[in-house]
Amino acid sequence: MNYQSDHEAQTLARAMAAVDLAAKTGHAPILRPRLPRQDAQTFPPLDALPDLADAPAAATSATAPAKSEQEPPPRGVVLACGADLTPEPVRWLWEGWLALGKLHILAGAPGQGKTTIALALAAAITVGGRWPDGTRAPLGNALIWSGEDDAADTLLPRLIAAGGERSRCYFIQGTRQADGSLSPFDPAQDLGALQEAMKSIGGVSLLIVDPVVSAVAGDSHKNTEVRRSLQPLVDLAAAANCAVLGITHFAKGGQGTDPAQRVVGSVAFTAVARVVLVAAKVKAEAADDGQEQDRRILARSKSNIGPDDGGHEYGLEQTEVLGGIQASRIAWGKAVQGSARELLTDPTEEHDESYDVAGFLRGLLSDGPMSAKDIFKDADGAGYSRDSIKRASLRMGIEKRKTGMKGGWEWALPGGIHAAKNAEGSAKGVKNARFKNTTSSHPSALPSAENHPDAPPDTAPDDGQEVPL
Repeated sequence: MNYQSDHEAQTLARAMAAVDLAAKTGHAPILRPRLPRQDAQTFPPLDALPDLADAPAAATSATAPAKSEQEPPPRGVVLACGADLTPEPVRWLWEGWLALGKLHILAGAPGQGKTTIALALAAAITVGGRWPDGTRAPLGNALIWSGEDDAADTLLPRLIAAGGERSRCYFIQGTRQADGSLSPFDPAQDLGALQEAMKSIGGVSLLIVDPVVSAVAGDSHKNTEVRRSLQPLVDLAAAANCAVLGITHFAKGGQGTDPAQRVVGSVAFTAVARVVLVAAKVKAEAADDGQEQDRRILARSKSNIGPDDGGHEYGLEQTEVLGGIQASRIAWGKAVQGSARELLTDPTEEHDESYDVAGFLRGLLSDGPMSAKDIFKDADGAGYSRDSIKRASLRMGIEKRKTGMKGGWEWALPGGIHAAKNAEGSAKGVKNARFKNTTSSHPSALPSAENHPDAPPDTAPDDGQEVPL
């Protein structure tokens, strides 16, 4: 490397001066020679560089990752020592019946007023009214989702009939998508968005989910799938500190057994719920005139956090809430003692079985088309025969279509919207479209032999493919 002569002279002068200074002071010379700049961009002067004392800190700050860029802690099990936890009592919304932060199940046969009972409980909360046992309900808000009843013509009139405050009751109408469109609310997918909506409302004490089976994304008869699907609902109850009440049906048959075992679907529904309530007819009692009177009862069938017996009598009444609008309401009676198993009788006594089957089938199809295979599977779990389901589909005019050359049959309620894209593409952009290649099961559309009320229902072929009827 070639240095300029003047720079060499300067360096030599500095060195000589340092030697002279060292001789006078007795210290070794410290030389910081200034290197010549052959190219200012390539050879910067040393005094323009940071001090060596600052170099380690500068290097550390340049190489250390930002806190936000640091890797998260490794995946592992989180433990809590019992000594670090503080015991807490169960927070009751209704002492012994509805607990804040917990999942509950209300089950019963069709026609027992399960939804009307739930709305009566919601009404008590919205006005700070009285529970069936006479205790005071804390004032709060109620949130209701129903996949079976319309909010305007059924649910709201019943709430008004029960004396509820409309401004404290909210009905879930759907889910707003990113593009601004409104889609049907799906309990199996939209609980996260629901939690945010509950935060904006504030003070929600009770959430009603009707039917609770809609929260299950998979097979409602498989224990693991039901448990996995219900866990977000359990977590929502805890996070929002509200009582969640899921409504469901009884399976047909099994009278005299534990009512909690008669809930439709997997036993996980009653296992996950902390409290299981049942609504059903009870043994008739003789009145003062010697005549037997029908009674209904709301009873505790199971509770992991309180008493699991006892109940309250109730009746169903019709009343006019507004001009020309009729609605049912609950008339609470006296408290009764005993287990739910002791109090229950056959809830299908003096009840038309065809009504039960139609109601069951309507409930299954209320959320949209469903495969015949799954319908028959659910019906079997509920105690309904394949033939009774087929006969009910004829009476109801259920729409049926083949899903493909090798596919099975799909059923839908009459006039239902087939919103999903199908293979033929015929439903694209069509409003209120029905199935393409639909086989109507309404009796008037069938050949005369099939119209006959005594005609035997069709059976499945040997290859296991479901036929439309």
